[in-house]
Amino acid sequence: MAARRSIPAGGVPPTVCYLVCMRLHISLENELVRDLDARVGPRRRSAFIAEAVRQALDDERRWELIEEALDSIPDEGHDWDRDSAGWVRAQRAGDTRRVG
Repeated sequence: MAARRSIPAGGVPPTVCYLVCMRLHISLENELVRDLDARVGPRRRSAFIAEAVRQALDDERRWELIEEALDSIPDEGHDWDRDSAGWVRAQRAGDTRRVG
Protein backbone atom coordinates (compact mmCIF):
# COMPACT_ATOMS: atom_id res chain seq x y z
CA MET A 1 0.00 0.00 0.00
CA ALA A 2 1.43 3.38 -1.03
CA ALA A 3 1.83 6.10 1.56
CA ARG A 4 -0.58 8.99 1.27
CA ARG A 5 1.01 12.33 0.43
CA SER A 6 -0.13 15.44 2.22
CA ILE A 7 1.97 17.76 0.05
CA PRO A 8 1.56 17.67 -3.75
CA ALA A 9 4.46 16.57 -5.93
CA GLY A 10 5.32 20.21 -6.70
CA GLY A 11 6.23 20.75 -3.06
CA VAL A 12 3.66 23.47 -2.38
CA PRO A 13 0.93 22.61 0.11
CA PRO A 14 -2.62 23.43 -0.99
CA THR A 15 -3.97 26.78 0.18
CA VAL A 16 -7.28 26.86 1.92
CA CYS A 17 -8.96 30.23 2.18
CA TYR A 18 -11.76 31.03 4.53
CA LEU A 19 -13.75 34.22 4.61
CA VAL A 20 -13.18 35.66 8.05
CA CYS A 21 -16.34 37.22 9.40
CA MET A 22 -17.25 38.73 12.71
CA ARG A 23 -20.76 38.22 13.98
CA LEU A 24 -22.46 41.30 15.37
CA HIS A 25 -25.59 41.68 17.37
CA ILE A 26 -27.61 44.62 16.08
CA SER A 27 -31.10 45.76 16.94
CA LEU A 28 -33.54 46.85 14.26
CA GLU A 29 -37.11 48.00 14.55
CA ASN A 30 -39.71 45.38 13.57
CA GLU A 31 -40.98 47.47 10.67
CA LEU A 32 -37.44 47.85 9.33
CA VAL A 33 -36.91 44.07 9.49
CA ARG A 34 -40.22 43.49 7.68
CA ASP A 35 -39.18 45.93 4.95
CA LEU A 36 -35.77 44.28 4.72
CA ASP A 37 -37.28 40.81 4.45
CA ALA A 38 -39.74 42.00 1.82
CA ARG A 39 -36.88 43.41 -0.23
CA VAL A 40 -34.22 40.66 0.10
CA GLY A 41 -35.72 37.81 2.11
CA PRO A 42 -34.67 36.58 5.55
CA ARG A 43 -31.74 34.51 4.14
CA ARG A 44 -30.10 37.59 2.55
CA ARG A 45 -30.29 40.01 5.48
CA SER A 46 -26.60 39.89 6.38
CA ALA A 47 -25.38 40.34 2.81
CA PHE A 48 -27.72 43.29 2.28
CA ILE A 49 -26.76 44.93 5.57
CA ALA A 50 -23.04 44.37 4.88
CA GLU A 51 -23.35 46.05 1.47
CA ALA A 52 -25.35 48.93 2.97
CA VAL A 53 -22.63 49.45 5.61
CA ARG A 54 -19.92 49.33 2.89
CA GLN A 55 -21.75 51.99 0.90
CA ALA A 56 -22.35 54.16 3.97
CA LEU A 57 -18.67 53.98 4.95
CA ASP A 58 -17.64 54.82 1.39
CA ASP A 59 -19.98 57.83 1.46
CA GLU A 60 -18.49 58.94 4.77
CA ARG A 61 -14.95 58.68 3.36
CA ARG A 62 -15.95 60.71 0.30
CA TRP A 63 -17.50 63.43 2.46
CA GLU A 64 -14.32 63.55 4.54
CA LEU A 65 -12.30 64.09 1.35
CA ILE A 66 -14.70 66.79 0.18
CA GLU A 67 -14.54 68.57 3.53
CA GLU A 68 -10.73 68.35 3.53
CA ALA A 69 -10.67 69.92 0.06
CA LEU A 70 -12.84 72.87 1.09
CA ASP A 71 -10.89 76.13 1.03
CA SER A 72 -7.93 74.40 -0.64
CA ILE A 73 -8.31 76.66 -3.69
CA PRO A 74 -7.82 80.38 -3.04
CA ASP A 75 -10.74 82.71 -3.76
CA GLU A 76 -8.89 84.71 -6.42
CA GLY A 77 -5.96 84.64 -8.80
CA HIS A 78 -7.28 82.06 -11.25
CA ASP A 79 -7.32 81.99 -15.05
CA TRP A 80 -11.13 81.80 -14.92
CA ASP A 81 -11.76 84.83 -12.69
CA ARG A 82 -12.49 87.36 -15.46
CA ASP A 83 -14.46 85.11 -17.85
CA SER A 84 -15.35 81.72 -16.40
CA ALA A 85 -17.55 80.72 -19.36
CA GLY A 86 -14.75 81.56 -21.79
CA TRP A 87 -12.28 79.60 -19.70
CA VAL A 88 -14.60 76.55 -19.70
CA ARG A 89 -15.04 76.81 -23.50
CA ALA A 90 -11.27 76.94 -23.95
CA GLN A 91 -10.79 73.91 -21.68
CA ARG A 92 -13.38 71.95 -23.62
CA ALA A 93 -11.89 72.94 -26.99
CA GLY A 94 -8.44 71.87 -25.81
CA ASP A 95 -9.62 68.41 -24.75
CA THR A 96 -8.69 66.07 -27.62
CA ARG A 97 -10.90 63.31 -26.20
CA ARG A 98 -13.99 65.49 -26.51
CA VAL A 99 -16.19 65.05 -29.55
CA GLY A 100 -18.44 67.84 -30.82
